[in-house]
Amino acid sequence: MSDTTQDGALATSKPPSEDAGLSPAELAGKYGLSVSGARPGLAEYVRQLWDRRHFIVAFSRAKLMAQYSQAKLGQIWQVATPLLNALVYYLIFGLILDAGKGIEKEDYIPFLVIGVFVFTFTQSSLMAGVRAIPGNIGLVRALHFPRASLPISFSLQQLQQLMFSMIVVFVVAVGFGNYPQLSWLLVIPALVLQFAFNTGLALIFGRMGSKTPDLAQLMPFVTRTWMYASGVMFSISEMLKGKPAWIADVLQWNPAAIYMDLVRFALIDGYGRENLPPHVWAFAIGWAVLIGLGGFVYFWKAEERYGRG
Repeated sequence: MSDTTQDGALATSKPPSEDAGLSPAELAGKYGLSVSGARPGLAEYVRQLWDRRHFIVAFSRAKLMAQYSQAKLGQIWQVATPLLNALVYYLIFGLILDAGKGIEKEDYIPFLVIGVFVFTFTQSSLMAGVRAIPGNIGLVRALHFPRASLPISFSLQQLQQLMFSMIVVFVVAVGFGNYPQLSWLLVIPALVLQFAFNTGLALIFGRMGSKTPDLAQLMPFVTRTWMYASGVMFSISEMLKGKPAWIADVLQWNPAAIYMDLVRFALIDGYGRENLPPHVWAFAIGWAVLIGLGGFVYFWKAEERYGRG
């Protein structure tokens, strides 16, 4: 097509482009382009995490080794810190407040030590998750990788630390007359389920902490309240005798209490089934699946926002 201009020259008009009217996103899709840092699909995200499994393991080990690198006793503090906490709790709750009611005297120290170590596993995973993104913001902004690698690495770090601690737990159990037997093998599935739960928890609070750094200052108060409500230092059913039954049920069904009770049941001969809430394994699996998978999806949905703004 052509038109005549005022000076008699001939002007040719171009036909409309095929791309006319397309949005930037549609244009990018048409020519195979993608937004830098865009969130991949869930299946692709899982594949990317699997491809970086060696990084996740190496990062968790490096963090574990660096944790006490400035201290003269080094890695000994991995075990000494929860042991000292257990000693303080024993002096206050065991001797002064007599919180061991309903528990045989020879079983109270293993009961307490297991509670402290197992709860610390969850508490430390949660706290590490809150700081996972803000504490590694330079890495997040400099490199492209699945951000879930960080909370998962920190949760794995806490699992590795617990493995050292479990040696002490076994020694304490044997020292108070609880000798190895088949029930000890139940510790493995209990801690695997707790690790899945902890990882989901770290992912949930990893996303929350990425936008609200002040959350890290609030969480110690939350975890301390959770600890006192989970029966770390006392038997929930014994301490709540005479109270409405639903209160004890709610406290016993909270995940921290469930995983502690499963490990106690496995290692302490005098801690029988009567101390466990009904359907305890179903609750342990349910919490692991609900929080583990739910936390993963929740974290993934904000993948493209980490490290920005």
